[in-house]
Amino acid sequence: MSLHLIKLAVGCDSVKELKSWVAERMKTAKKKGLPLHHVHITRMTPKRVEELLAGGSLYWVIRGEIAAREKIIAIEPFRDRDGIGRCRLVMQPKVIAVMPRPMRAFQGWRYFAESDVPPDLKSAGAGVAAMPEPLRRELRDLGLL
Repeated sequence: MSLHLIKLAVGCDSVKELKSWVAERMKTAKKKGLPLHHVHITRMTPKRVEELLAGGSLYWVIRGEIAAREKIIAIEPFRDRDGIGRCRLVMQPKVIAVMPRPMRAFQGWRYFAESDVPPDLKSAGAGVAAMPEPLRRELRDLGLL
C-alpha cells in the first residue's frame, strides 16, 4: 500500500491554474536544459521516503478541497545557501484532477494514507470530468456530487 503527502496549494485558485503553473515551470526547465520534473521545495523532509516512492503522490488542497495530485518520483534533501535543511519533492509534471473533497487548512505537509485518498476525477465518468471546476465545486457543496 502506498503512502502519499497532502499539501495546500497556496495562492492557487483552481486545478486549471495549477496545471498552468506546472506547464510554465516545464517551459523554463526546458529552456535551461534541466530535467522535465515538477519540483516543490519544502522545509521538512519526509522520513517515510520508501513508502512515498512506492507509488505515492502529492495531493494538492485548492480553495479548501483536495482537488489534484502529482506522482512523486524522488525526494531530495539538501541545504540551502544559509545552511538550512530543505527538501525537494520531485514529481511527474502531470496534474491529475481528483474527486473534490473538503479539507481544512493546515501548515506544511501531512502524510496521507492510501485509504483516505479520493479517486481520480476521470473515474467518475466523462460527464463529471468535463464539467467546469466551479460547477463541480457547487454541486459538491450541495451534496449532489
